[in-house]
Amino acid sequence: MNIRKLLPLLFLLVSFSFYAQSESMKEKKEKIKELKVAFFTTELDLTISQAEKFWPLYNTFDDKQFELRHQKMRAFMKRMNDGSLDKITEKEANIFLVQMEDTEEELFLLRKKFTQNLRRILPSVKIIKLRKAEEDFNRKLLQQYRNKGIKK
Repeated sequence: MNIRKLLPLLFLLVSFSFYAQSESMKEKKEKIKELKVAFFTTELDLTISQAEKFWPLYNTFDDKQFELRHQKMRAFMKRMNDGSLDKITEKEANIFLVQMEDTEEELFLLRKKFTQNLRRILPSVKIIKLRKAEEDFNRKLLQQYRNKGIKK
């Protein structure tokens, strides 16, 4: 996976870790989830029938995606930031790369399965709008964090 695809993931992880400083991670996650629901509801203009099928599917996907990112990518980031990269052997680096690639592939396959499931309940146009809404939401979340940091 190229760096363009990894950067949003890293930004999301960073935003979650910074939010955790003042509130518990669970409270932050719930607050973000509420904001996301409101944002997606506006952006996707789902019918009642679509919404009834979409939200359970999306919430399951989002929870699995969060777990993968939080558990595995957090361990990768810790390893990259603990100063041990300067002392890492080529063999250890190769193992580390394979682990990172495996996690990225898991995320890709999770997204692919989610999209396949969405095709049964939403038109393709709304699925594309969802992808855009996710990017827009993450961008706004990051911007809010940046603005909050500037005010302090």
